[in-house]
Amino acid sequence: MPHRTSRRTLLTATAAATAAATGVLAVPSAASADSRDASTDRRLRRIIAGMSLEEKVGQLFVMRVYGHSATDPDQADIDANLKEIGVRTAAELISTYHVGGIIYFTWAHNTRDPHQIADLSNGLQRAALAGRSRLPLLVSTDQEHGIVCRVGEPATLLPGAMALGAGGSRSDTRRAAWIAGAELAALGVNQNYAPDADVNVNPANPVIGVRSFGSDPAAVAALVAEQVKGYQGAGIASTAKHFPGHGDTSTDSHTGLPVINHTRAQWEELDAPPFRAAIRARIDSIMTAHIVVPALDPSEDPATLSRPILTGILREELGYDGVVVTDSLGMEGVRTKYGDDRVPVLALLAGVDQLLNPPNLSVAWNAVLEAVRGGEITEARVDESILRILRLKSRLGLFRDPFVSRRGVERTVGSRAHRAAADRIAERTTTLLADPGTVLPLSRRSHRNLLVVGADPASPSGTTGPPTSTLANAFGELGFTARALSTGTAPNQAKIAEAVAAAEGRDAVVVATYNVTATSSQRTLVTALVATGVPVVTVAVRNPYDVAHLTGTGVAASLAAYSWTDVELRAAARVIAGHADPEGTLPVPVQRADDPTQVLYPVGHGLSY
Repeated sequence: MPHRTSRRTLLTATAAATAAATGVLAVPSAASADSRDASTDRRLRRIIAGMSLEEKVGQLFVMRVYGHSATDPDQADIDANLKEIGVRTAAELISTYHVGGIIYFTWAHNTRDPHQIADLSNGLQRAALAGRSRLPLLVSTDQEHGIVCRVGEPATLLPGAMALGAGGSRSDTRRAAWIAGAELAALGVNQNYAPDADVNVNPANPVIGVRSFGSDPAAVAALVAEQVKGYQGAGIASTAKHFPGHGDTSTDSHTGLPVINHTRAQWEELDAPPFRAAIRARIDSIMTAHIVVPALDPSEDPATLSRPILTGILREELGYDGVVVTDSLGMEGVRTKYGDDRVPVLALLAGVDQLLNPPNLSVAWNAVLEAVRGGEITEARVDESILRILRLKSRLGLFRDPFVSRRGVERTVGSRAHRAAADRIAERTTTLLADPGTVLPLSRRSHRNLLVVGADPASPSGTTGPPTSTLANAFGELGFTARALSTGTAPNQAKIAEAVAAAEGRDAVVVATYNVTATSSQRTLVTALVATGVPVVTVAVRNPYDVAHLTGTGVAASLAAYSWTDVELRAAARVIAGHADPEGTLPVPVQRADDPTQVLYPVGHGLSY
């Protein structure tokens, strides 16, 4: 089915675009900008000239640290820090290694609640400014939204990349990034590792999938550019990832070293456009991928360690002179060929500026220090990276004021306006793939009594979950009677029988599916529920490809939500109940399960009421 024009008015999109533009300074003339940049560089070079070699090496590292406080973490976090890093606290980490950045993780207990996060950020900045050179920190995290989110409720949760790709709205995409960026800025997080610029052309991709805006390079490029403008317009640094493109792999670089066999021409056509668009949008930083692309570097070094890729292509061919940050150096993809002492040295020689999250900071830090002392890396090369990093800190205003306020948190994070915008954006992403039973939208008069069953994967950070409960509660708020029954991602026969019994007397069953395969018992569950005669509606809560394995089972309708976060599940419930129209269209093709060479639903497919 071809793309269709949204039936909604343009008022919301126009308002969102206007709001997204707030806070962006007027562009100065080229002459004044050049003069200002030259003056800034002179000031930053003076700072660099006064730094010790140890401080310079430290500025290159962005490190994890356990604890909710910079100076007073819980004892368990002190123990974890001592074991993994050899320090007790974040403040001690900063004073010992002079790191230029800290990355927040939920599992490191950095992100309990908004005020705690802001206090942690302020504590980190105080520790950094206590150093001899008084250099503020870049505080970063992976807040892609959708399935990758480090800061959860009560912060605003937004649709992820593929959902936004399904919505297809540039203004919604920019607005989502602006909201996310404004809330991160209020928390003292000034560098976000988003957006994902990978073009997901491989349905079997285990690590990207719905983190990508889609499979069409031009469409992905356009939305990447909008997110860059949104994040940076909100006052934080944006990071396009994972260069040179992680979209066509069946190996997860967290656990192995993927090889992408695109020719140079294929790379130019498929993978390069989003990164070119990000650079045109003046992206602040670009993250490398731990992947091998033989056509770009016949040595088959991972891109993170490849000078032909990072310097030859990214710097020289694409003309990018911003900050280059590695993906986590603790991932297996970058550790398979070289030891942990060589990886950071080779990354710097390849053209990297920031070394992210090495598994052993002491080993990595000392390896770089000795490489400089021994002449393998020149101090001038280190100064080049530090200048880029300090330029970024200067652009973000961190030398002027790196601190955030309690009032800013309360005014910005999870505001009513942000949450309302997130709900409206999510409604425009839900995709109705099939409705052979013409059962949708469900009416409270004829289908009031619902059963919600299905997969309940671990909820993305900060969501209320599990998905079945979130969906059932959403239907309850819409006037339905709904019972939730979790059957899991691999329901056994007993759980299937329980679901079939629970379906008796219901008016309809809603099944949340999660990465269904030909042999998945989720398919067995759906088939058994269809056999009861009760109308069955399936909602793919991750990849939209589930529908291919459910075609022919007799389901009454199938939808794609692209994530199991609250905002997308609530939107799916409103669409199913007819409180919102299904406006999303597929940003990736869905191939037939029995013949993957044939397309079941093409890009742009999506039904409407």
